[in-house]
Amino acid sequence: MRRFPGPLIRAVTYTRWLHLLCAAAFAFVCAAVFPGLSSPTVRDWLLVYVVPVPFLLLFALVPVARRAEGLQARLMLFPGGHARVAGDGSESGVSVAPSVSWRDRARTAVWLVLRLFLGLSTALATGQLMALVLELVSAAAGRPVGSLSLLPVPDAGAVCALLVPAPVLALLYLVAGVGWVLARVAPLLLGPSAAERLAALEERTEQLLERNRIARELHDSIGHALTVTVVQAGAARAAGDPAFTERALDAIEETGRAALEDLERVLLVLREAEQPAGSRPTLQEADRLLDSARASGAMVEVAVDGPLETVPGPVSREGYRILQEALTNVLRHCGPVPVTVALHVADRHLVLEVRNPLPAGGRASAGGGTGSGLRGVRERAALLGGRARTGPLGDQWQVHVELPVV
Repeated sequence: MRRFPGPLIRAVTYTRWLHLLCAAAFAFVCAAVFPGLSSPTVRDWLLVYVVPVPFLLLFALVPVARRAEGLQARLMLFPGGHARVAGDGSESGVSVAPSVSWRDRARTAVWLVLRLFLGLSTALATGQLMALVLELVSAAAGRPVGSLSLLPVPDAGAVCALLVPAPVLALLYLVAGVGWVLARVAPLLLGPSAAERLAALEERTEQLLERNRIARELHDSIGHALTVTVVQAGAARAAGDPAFTERALDAIEETGRAALEDLERVLLVLREAEQPAGSRPTLQEADRLLDSARASGAMVEVAVDGPLETVPGPVSREGYRILQEALTNVLRHCGPVPVTVALHVADRHLVLEVRNPLPAGGRASAGGGTGSGLRGVRERAALLGGRARTGPLGDQWQVHVELPVV
């Protein structure tokens, strides 16, 4: 029984009804001028259907017509706040972008003509059925009019009173059915074009890339800071030397301050603040990373070949993060071990290589954890058109990255 009155108690049924009647209003305006409706014939009603069509076809050529129809369809044909159902119509598959191609204009024209025909038919049916309701009410009150006055029924008034709900229900279910059809056709005629779908896909891809970039930034920066802090705190406790403890606290303070700056920059990006988020560190500032690793006990040797200042900003910034992640992995999984860092700029490529001895646990220990850091290294390299290799090489663990610089 709950499904029987369903369409009658949904607000969207009545907004669809209004949407249909609005389409018929233009036809009645045209009919008031030509052919006139003083005593319409079948030919006159056919003209009422046909006369508005050329105007609608011309309107469909205007790019903004598609946007206007899309906004109306989203608001009135689909569940939303007006129907006490979650949604704003955007999930309906109806576009609100202006026409940009002749295909869009053609689909808009078909939609306008279809809406006109269905709306005008619904308006005429509404008028006829409501007139029948009034006649039944009049007959039930003892004043039969029209054809009802000729009913050969002894107690015609009682019969008419019982029949009053019939045309009302017929009208409501007719409206619900026509509205349902219109809502199903709308995504086909007003849905996004191939170009719009491609643009939406590209926008979604950009959003996912941005989210991944922010996740990598947080992982590399905060992960490095926490790793250095843990290593320094453990070393200071084990050393029992006030001088060493002082140096460890200085390193922790500096690393924490840098991590807070990185975190604030990322949060500004997430909040879409108007002020600039600040420049990200580049390979020319790699000394901070190396000093932090050395302060944590790692014996870092660096070999730089070529001018780092000529490396483009995006490549240099991503290279800094890759180096940060490589050093963080060394400290996290291997501890204070000798580390060799090589930076080579030549042949239109930046080559960054970090090597360290494998711990006793072998590969599993060196690359333990979830692997998100090494995956981030490969993602950064791939986004710049480069490549990355990570894994054991003999008795050492290697992070080898090649990035194009032109």
